[in-house]
Amino acid sequence: MLAACTTTSPGTAVAPDIERRGPTGPVPPGLEKFYGQSLSWGECAPYARTDFDRAAMKGDEVQCTRLTVPLDYAKPDGETISIAVLRRPAGDSERRIGSLLINPGGPGASGLATAARLGQEARNDLGERFDFVGFDPRGVGASEPVVKCLTDQERDAERAEDDELDASAAGVAKVESDEKDYAAKCAERTGKGAAMLANLGTRDVARDMDVLRSTLGDEKLTYLGYSYGTRLGSTYAEAFPNNVRAMVLDGALDPSQDPVEELVAQGEGFQKAFDDFVSWCVQRQDCALGQDRAKALDAFLALVRPLGQRPVEVDDGRKLSYSDAMTGVIQALYADELWEYLNTGLTELKGNRADTLMQLADTYLERGPDGRYSSTQDAFTAIRCVDDPRVTDKNVVLEAARRYKQVAPFLDDGNPPTATLDSCAFWPVPNTGQPHLPNVAGVPPVLVVSTTKDPATPYEAGVNLAKALGGGLLTFEGTQHTAFLQDNKCVDEAGARYLVDLKLPAEGTRCS
Repeated sequence: MLAACTTTSPGTAVAPDIERRGPTGPVPPGLEKFYGQSLSWGECAPYARTDFDRAAMKGDEVQCTRLTVPLDYAKPDGETISIAVLRRPAGDSERRIGSLLINPGGPGASGLATAARLGQEARNDLGERFDFVGFDPRGVGASEPVVKCLTDQERDAERAEDDELDASAAGVAKVESDEKDYAAKCAERTGKGAAMLANLGTRDVARDMDVLRSTLGDEKLTYLGYSYGTRLGSTYAEAFPNNVRAMVLDGALDPSQDPVEELVAQGEGFQKAFDDFVSWCVQRQDCALGQDRAKALDAFLALVRPLGQRPVEVDDGRKLSYSDAMTGVIQALYADELWEYLNTGLTELKGNRADTLMQLADTYLERGPDGRYSSTQDAFTAIRCVDDPRVTDKNVVLEAARRYKQVAPFLDDGNPPTATLDSCAFWPVPNTGQPHLPNVAGVPPVLVVSTTKDPATPYEAGVNLAKALGGGLLTFEGTQHTAFLQDNKCVDEAGARYLVDLKLPAEGTRCS
């Protein structure tokens, strides 16, 4: 089953460690060559795409490889693509349970650096008992081909514009024209074109995960999914219910929620996080919004709305638009540890400076100091557009925009809501998924972690997902997005005990 690596003489390149552990577990007909393929493990430096990747993936504690999978699972003898995979082996090989497959969310986020970082920081039994395995889903990061829609220069130009603030008929038409052009560029610039976009969704990533499970030598899958990764987990559980050993799903998406309801619920979540930021800020003498909580929202809007007409220049010559400012604010609301930066950014804005808010926006959009972007934003859109039915009814779009402004007043740009179609309305391929309650008969109990004031994935979504999967719910009381393996002893110990011993925490368990 295991092939030894070839030795080399001093001074020559180290040969890859070629390993064959599959096929393991059930193999769908026609996919035998994929489920039983060998993996050639080597150094991870060639897989790093960003400075964050390079920092997290350096050293000889991690190994990387490529997994070959069908482009279209309906045509297993047709074209193939490759999935980038990283592994940090378990610290105790004799007590090793298997692989812990990790997805950090997005959709479109790279899993390689996440697995490397979590594996390095694991301060409990997990790092000893499991190989931490991260992968870049098809079309993402170091996987090939990667989704590509805009150049770095085009992304910068798009961020600098605030066309969406023009509520006139001409303004709406301009934005929709740009969205249609964006969709066309995605099909034109992505390797394998529309065929790649058509087979990019969660349905297909779940199938890739099962191939990976087999080639890693795991009879059943042990999985940790954050945010969108919870949808990936529930999709896998529905497709392969008998192949699941354990799942921790943290920061859940409600599997039955349509895109409009999800948008509105997320708006409510970010408003609650903004309100908590305000409560924290007004107690400080240096609060950019003053010390009167009742006047803080107006003070905030007075600071950010003028950017739509008068963007502020930053040190590198770019200008902070209203859109960028709000992206920076959203980034800071993901965790209370970023509130200090948000207050600094708003204070700077009062003095006609904008570097901190721009840095926060760059972090969210994954723009490096060299001006290069990761693939995350393009992949996010491409995956979202095939995971859910497109919304083309302008009455529905207008009502969604109205409700969004109503539930999240800090995001109200001061202009009337519009029925502007997004790029998914013009997507060149049909959707392959839709919201629904998963049918997971036969799946063992999973653990859902949900945070009471999670701005991006509201608490109730976790409650609903746990119920839909027949799993356990662990509640974390806090204002942040996701909680497991983020230095909360209560959450970390409960999740680790479940993954190692398959014992759910007691019903009603809450951590803070």
